[in-house]
Amino acid sequence: MSFTDQDKIKIAREYFIRADQGRVDVLDLFNEDAEIYFPKFGFGFGRQSFFEMVKGFEGVLGYIKHNYDNLIFIPSGEYVVVEGTSEGEMSGKSWVGGKTPGGRFCNVFKFHDGRISSLHVYLDQETIKHGSDGKRIAVGDTQIPADS
Repeated sequence: MSFTDQDKIKIAREYFIRADQGRVDVLDLFNEDAEIYFPKFGFGFGRQSFFEMVKGFEGVLGYIKHNYDNLIFIPSGEYVVVEGTSEGEMSGKSWVGGKTPGGRFCNVFKFHDGRISSLHVYLDQETIKHGSDGKRIAVGDTQIPADS
């Protein structure tokens, strides 16, 4: 049986569902020696490294939920790129992708033998604060108007 683009998209979608629910069986979607990259954590090797990365959020991440209906899947050979938004709460602050500055992401999945062999997650990890004048203040004190 051949491994189609639709098969890869189905696995990528299932990854988001299982990860959001904190399900241990998310590991079943990965090859044993999978490579995982996440900003500020760097690279992990082996599917157990996924949980090592998740541990870094303990006590900080209240919840995250990806907006499954709005995910954009772009298959290309052994890859599937997924762009989307999420909502959640971390360190007492919430976000809603598309409505707040945070919450947009792009994941690059690579597949081998019907499983995820590599997952690279790209998102803006910098905290954006709001000043008393209503302007968003990004890292480096660069001010961006609140309506931009």
